[in-house]
Amino acid sequence: MLIDHRLRLGDRLTLRTESGTPPGGLSAGRSYYVIPVEGSDALVRVADSASDSRQGRFVDLTSEGTGTTAVFPRGRFHESWLWKDTRASAVRFFSGLLTGVALSFVLGLAMGCFPHVEAFFLPGLAFFAKIPPTAMLAVYFVLFGADIRLFVAMLALGIAPTLAQSICQAVQKDVREHEIHKAYTLGATHVEVIWEVVCRQVLPRVLQAIQLQVGPAMVFLIAAEYMLADEGFGYRLRMQSRLVNMNIVYLYLVFLGIAGFALDWGLTRLRRWLCPWFGD
Repeated sequence: MLIDHRLRLGDRLTLRTESGTPPGGLSAGRSYYVIPVEGSDALVRVADSASDSRQGRFVDLTSEGTGTTAVFPRGRFHESWLWKDTRASAVRFFSGLLTGVALSFVLGLAMGCFPHVEAFFLPGLAFFAKIPPTAMLAVYFVLFGADIRLFVAMLALGIAPTLAQSICQAVQKDVREHEIHKAYTLGATHVEVIWEVVCRQVLPRVLQAIQLQVGPAMVFLIAAEYMLADEGFGYRLRMQSRLVNMNIVYLYLVFLGIAGFALDWGLTRLRRWLCPWFGD
């Protein structure tokens, strides 16, 4: 039995026996070709050759075998997994990250500019910033269900408390009071002061704060996918770890590292391009 195998006709499998003996009719170390069983996502038959699989001639199993037997897919199946999981995780990650950044930016900017807004929101943000979002997974599940809204909410609300406080502190510390007075003297409105003076001054700090939240956001996503998803990096790591398919686990870990490094590098380049006066 293969749980949620998603194998297709003609996919190549290599049989490996971890302990005991393989089922009768099969040999350890040999390659076989898939014949899907109609109406089942968990069962397949195997053929000795690709042509046999296309013609529906499958291997008859004469006994159940003993111990643990694993199958390892080859070729396009890996590519299909990787593409599907990358697409699913990327949509969830960027949707949650962008939502969290937008929420944090508006809230942090308001807190930094208006003391009464800071007095109202800061205690709650400080409280929720100390609760790990992974510990609240059941709460998100009850409130948002098990679809993409759960992942977006977990990422957005997971990074928002810390990120909003960082933006608030940047507004209060990096924006000089005399610059605000000069803007008002020249006839600027409140909105113009916030946009032209405050936002431009704190933008590099905001980008730095977002860089620091990329890692935690990836942790939140993988944890949520590990528990609840049916596709994505976290789901695939859970399934392949259970099957001890370490070649797939290592491949996915390498891709996660590359993705994190690329995001960090991209945000650094973006900050240097938008704010060349800020320096490194």
